[in-house]
Amino acid sequence: MKTFNVNIVTPDGPVVDTNVELVSAKAQSGELGIMAGHVPMVAPLQIGAVRLVTDGKQSELVAISGGFLEVRPDQVTILAQAAEKAENIDVARAKEAQQRAEQLLQSKQQENIDFKRAELALKRAINRVNVYEGKL
Repeated sequence: MKTFNVNIVTPDGPVVDTNVELVSAKAQSGELGIMAGHVPMVAPLQIGAVRLVTDGKQSELVAISGGFLEVRPDQVTILAQAAEKAENIDVARAKEAQQRAEQLLQSKQQENIDFKRAELALKRAINRVNVYEGKL
């Protein structure tokens, strides 16, 4: 199969720069599968996993915390707020963040809690744990 270049970039710098056959990501409008020669587009991304496929099998899994995906015929660029390769995720830290967020959401009696922010923190933590464990 034909390959193309994929860059995943965060404000802290590049996370992935590789050639792949397929990129799969969760956009606001639904799951996207991008192959070489795809029509140019820009799409906002949700918190989720980006799957990179090479030689017909998943080569990398990257946890992202939202951002944008830009598609050009020979290049896909993902500008993410945060991104981590599965092998770089500190799963203990992610599970602690998940527990903290769950506790915040359960303590509804506290009026000064920003529940939307706690929900997003919970989604990010669950996503990181799932990517680390290979669950999608």
